[in-house]
Amino acid sequence: MRIGIVCPYSWDVPGGVQFHIRDLAEYFLRLGHEVSVLAPADDDTPLPPYVVSAGRAVPVPYNGSVARLNFGFLSAARVRRWLHDGAFDVVHIHEPTSPSLGLLTCWAAQGPMVATFHTSNPRSKAMIAAYAILQAALEKISARIAVSEYARRTLVEHLGGDAVVIPNGVDVDFFAKADPNPAWQGDTIGFIGRIDEPRKGLPVLMRALPKILAARPQTRLLIAGRGDEEEAVASLPAELRPRVEFLGMVSDEDKARLLRSVDLYVAPNTGGESFGIILVEAMSAGAPVLAADLDAFAQVLDQGAAGELFANEDADALADAAVRLLADPDRRAALSAHGSAHVRRFDWSTVGADILSVYETVTAGAAAVATTDDPRPPGLRSRLGLARD
Repeated sequence: MRIGIVCPYSWDVPGGVQFHIRDLAEYFLRLGHEVSVLAPADDDTPLPPYVVSAGRAVPVPYNGSVARLNFGFLSAARVRRWLHDGAFDVVHIHEPTSPSLGLLTCWAAQGPMVATFHTSNPRSKAMIAAYAILQAALEKISARIAVSEYARRTLVEHLGGDAVVIPNGVDVDFFAKADPNPAWQGDTIGFIGRIDEPRKGLPVLMRALPKILAARPQTRLLIAGRGDEEEAVASLPAELRPRVEFLGMVSDEDKARLLRSVDLYVAPNTGGESFGIILVEAMSAGAPVLAADLDAFAQVLDQGAAGELFANEDADALADAAVRLLADPDRRAALSAHGSAHVRRFDWSTVGADILSVYETVTAGAAAVATTDDPRPPGLRSRLGLARD
């Protein structure tokens, strides 16, 4: 099958959507499919052979963050050229409602189209304002996927229709088989994320840290991610700052090693999360997880059975839970064991097969699916959000 995948966000700025698209493309390539990914990228960005650059992206406030998107006449021309050259059997668009390549592709493409919705934002003023424009483009989509129930809810409330829920995927064995780094072991808490993006929650963790260190002064906080390191620790007393170690941007291999090494992984995100791929990666590595009780995080963590939850933005609750878990190796081992079993449902062997099944359904003919004499149950049509005559 010839598969075209559209990435809305700049390839050179790592993020959950980009990682999902990269791993999905490589999963299909391993199965023998032909795959091309269209993504924004700076001219000097090293790209895998399957990625085609649509040109430089610009930073735009989006969904409580700043996303690097690509839009305009030149981008539209590159989209049309990519579609023409690819002659794809199916085009898979990620985040088609963002003002980027996905929306341009909706306007330009013909034939079977699948869209994945990653955003969870029940009060998206931008999506409401753009409803008329988006609706015309989205009517061309053959099937819709949401990465979580919360992303599906956002889609239903703002745009109508429905979607099948297929979570983000991860290569579980890649994380499970990573070698721990001895330098990162021993009374360590891990955090991975953009330092200067408030919704990733590092300020909450920093407010909790003095209380954690008062109870367990030997603890270290290891932080991987880009951002202003001095600003991140500015709220800490000077004598506590040496207990925070910044690792900068890390490779996928070192991310896996970090997650395999820490005693506790903390996800203090404050909102805007539709899934939580870092939680899945941490569970894959066997790290005990402590996370804010966001709805999406609770679902990924099996409602607290595969990882503990604390009250969102409550630094004292975070500190109390962290101190308790760091002092209780048996509880951490139980969380690790449950997480390692639970996370298998997110492995690409399952997720990729489910997405491929959607591709096969739409390429078999969305028009046939919509007819009343189609032998497949109507529930499948509604869950996929398939267009009807």
